Amino acid sequence: MSPEEKLNTMYRMTNGLAQQMEKARISEYTELLLSPWRLIGLNLLSGTVRGLGIALGFTFFAATIVYVLQVLGALNLPIIGDYIADIVRIVQHQLELKTF
Repeated sequence: MSPEEKLNTMYRMTNGLAQQMEKARISEYTELLLSPWRLIGLNLLSGTVRGLGIALGFTFFAATIVYVLQVLGALNLPIIGDYIADIVRIVQHQLELKTF
């Protein structure tokens, strides 16, 4: 392999590595690490939004479950009604045991 071919190969490899780093946005990540207040602000914002999303999602999920249980309770199905009654009994028993 001639020196010129080696140089062309090195150039192609270096160019490919540079393109991969550009795709990975390494420079933006490095700039973010060099400005700690911006990093703290972004983390605070993302944590707040994530927490709000979890709270809203859980509220929707719990409301859906409660609604389904109310509908099933209104149908007066013997097996499901007994199951719901058992759950209510267990919860009431646990509340009586806890003296704050």
